[in-house]
Amino acid sequence: MKNYFKSIMLLLSLGLFVFSCSDDDNITPIENPSGTYENGMLVLAEGGSISGSVSYVSSDFTEVENNIFFNVNSDELGTYVQSMAFQDGKGYIVTDNNTINVVDRYSFEREATITNGLSLPRYMAVSNGKGYVTNWGDGFVADDDFVAVIDLSSHTVQESISVGEGPEQILAIGDKLFVSHKGGYSTNNIISVINTTDNSVETIEVADNPDEMFVNGSGQLVVLSEGATIYDANWTPIGDTPGAITTIDPSNNSVVSEIAFAEGFHPNLMAYSQGYIYYQLNNQVFEMSEASTSLPTSAIINLSGTTPYGLNVNGTHLFVTDAKDFASLSDLLVFDLTDNSLSNTIEVGLIASKVYFN
Repeated sequence: MKNYFKSIMLLLSLGLFVFSCSDDDNITPIENPSGTYENGMLVLAEGGSISGSVSYVSSDFTEVENNIFFNVNSDELGTYVQSMAFQDGKGYIVTDNNTINVVDRYSFEREATITNGLSLPRYMAVSNGKGYVTNWGDGFVADDDFVAVIDLSSHTVQESISVGEGPEQILAIGDKLFVSHKGGYSTNNIISVINTTDNSVETIEVADNPDEMFVNGSGQLVVLSEGATIYDANWTPIGDTPGAITTIDPSNNSVVSEIAFAEGFHPNLMAYSQGYIYYQLNNQVFEMSEASTSLPTSAIINLSGTTPYGLNVNGTHLFVTDAKDFASLSDLLVFDLTDNSLSNTIEVGLIASKVYFN
């Protein structure tokens, strides 16, 4: 859904964009590909008026290189770069233009390209040596969504598994795959559970618009649902459904607990680290223990004046991508969780949305 509204915004925007690094004194731009992108972060940018891209930021934040896929392979990823998955030494870059580029995750040299059997792919997980990719199909059609099953040795789609409308993120837990469904250009409220031994599908009902997921320290699945805004026939908002944080037992697909947000509050972006959940709501970042039975009442970080579009946590650092006006290059904001202060601002690609640790 966000790509639909994002496209409208981008069509209204004009301009030429040049990739560059932040002018922070402690950041050294790299003009030529280093060939080694380990011990750092990979920041995915969706793109729009220009190609999507991947930036590399070293773990100590002293080195930055934007557009590393192009620098290494002399080719663009296209739009929109949606997500990335990892298996052994390979990285799988999923792009909405029905393409998955397979790269060496450390050198970023392209090893293969997958283009057949995909239809608006979103996210990928790996289980038992196979890749599983969520696909929207036509975002306005409710019954054409599927998960593509990829043979990772031949880089070909072997089959597809039909699922509900708008499959988004996908996680592998044992022999099961858990898929969140935001509903394409509509809305949905299910988690699909795919048994990889026979590709059978069950569903779990949660709050509206589930998206972000992770596995907590107890091996349970935690899902963030944004909730939905209800419109009348003239697209005037007339109400809301609540967002929620839902915890699921993956062994039997049962809902263990659900913590609902107040009406009109729509959280998005979530990360997990060392027993703590972090989420974004109303341009603020909140922190809560995974064992908590209620939502925190105060935020730890204020993101006022930014457009938060991606969030992740590693060690004592929290990372937020600021998409700004969706027409300018994004910033990667680095916060030190020891005092919740902003420690670095690094310029990355257009509409940066994902931060991975390599």
